[in-house]
Amino acid sequence: MLVWLFGYLSHYIHFLRVFQYLTVRSIASALTALVLSLWLGPSLIKKLKSLQVGQNVRELGPESHMVKNGTPTMGGLLIVFSISISVLMWANITSLHILVALFVLLAFSLIGFIDDYTKVIKKSSDGLSARWKLALQVIFALLVVVYLYHVHLPDSTKLFIPFVKGYYLDIGSMFIVLALFVIVGSSNAVNLTDGLDGLALMPIVLVAMGLALFCYLSGNSVFSRYLYIPFLRGAGEMTVFCSSIAGSGLGFLWYNTYPADVFMGDIGSLGLGATLGVIAVMVRQELVFFIMGGVFVAETISVILQVASFKLTGRRVFRMAPLHHHFELKGWSEPKVIVRFWIITVILVLLGLATLKLR
Repeated sequence: MLVWLFGYLSHYIHFLRVFQYLTVRSIASALTALVLSLWLGPSLIKKLKSLQVGQNVRELGPESHMVKNGTPTMGGLLIVFSISISVLMWANITSLHILVALFVLLAFSLIGFIDDYTKVIKKSSDGLSARWKLALQVIFALLVVVYLYHVHLPDSTKLFIPFVKGYYLDIGSMFIVLALFVIVGSSNAVNLTDGLDGLALMPIVLVAMGLALFCYLSGNSVFSRYLYIPFLRGAGEMTVFCSSIAGSGLGFLWYNTYPADVFMGDIGSLGLGATLGVIAVMVRQELVFFIMGGVFVAETISVILQVASFKLTGRRVFRMAPLHHHFELKGWSEPKVIVRFWIITVILVLLGLATLKLR
């Protein structure tokens, strides 16, 4: 909204023309989301405590986690709120890219809210049934994917291959399957990773920053042609959205870092995971997203392998799944697991960005 206001006022106050630049608005979006998260964090934590909205730690997890029982959860409300306000302030809300990303964030966060609220009511770690959760995720994702395929997204049937110049696979209607897998898979992968204080949040911030660069370059015809990535008119506007995710995530991390004062819950993890997935789909960088989000992928694969191995052979591959619990049971302290996973994400995001030139 401020884009229009400053655009009008710039005729009288020339300095305000600077806010027409995408880079300036992206920085402003990140700072706005950051300040909102830091400012409203204490009030939200206090309110959640008064409502007794505490986390119920599952008994099957590491014993060291039992001290976290009762820590306020549903803090993802703050993340979603700060992102939404920041985007409405600094992005062009007539952009279909922005509207799609905002819809996915709110829709999947609603699923997370229902799941978290159910856990609070039941006073257990069991929330919305896995069947219902997956069904709702597929329904919302399918609405978005079909829209992108039939209405909005150019080059929607092309799967661009990283590290290969000018080469892509035309996958046709399989785009619907791929995009559905990316969005729903990313949502659940981030949710599985969110098991330690701040573990998922910093990778979310880092991946969002990586995707922000792809959005900016894809929306610029000169840069996209030079780098052999698809030119997507209007995609640059999503840089503002990605920046708001990064700013909000950093602000919330102030309260979510070890030992956490509040957890973001499924509201945050499901919503943010799906949003990163749909942004990757809209800039046609699904495979690069797979690289940058390698920690999320590893956590998901560890659960799949653990379940499959136990059902087929009765034996476990890991001491406990998801993967971060395996390292905890090996003797790593929680902060050590968290920081090392962050370092790995930095490396993977840099590798993903390297695909822009290593072709």
